[in-house]
Amino acid sequence: MRLLANVSVTPNTTGLPGISELQNIVGALLTIGLIAALAGLAISAIVWAVGNHSVNPVLAGRGKTGVLVAFTAALLIGGAVTLINFFAGAGGSL
Repeated sequence: MRLLANVSVTPNTTGLPGISELQNIVGALLTIGLIAALAGLAISAIVWAVGNHSVNPVLAGRGKTGVLVAFTAALLIGGAVTLINFFAGAGGSL
């Protein structure tokens, strides 16, 4: 019976050219996502206020939903690096 050798492969930042540019692109995408979440929050808050003042429960409800979606998007985008690092570490220890 033959024993298999242990494989040890870890992520590195020097394996391919252009990794630093890719990191810059992803950072810019995170910034764009946060700006979009902020814009969505502002628009949803306006819709919520207009729906509330015009006694339109459907419009107010959609505004509330938009506010929650914007907060959730900002939470996920802001915590994306931490979440990915956590799960990559958890996967690496399996």
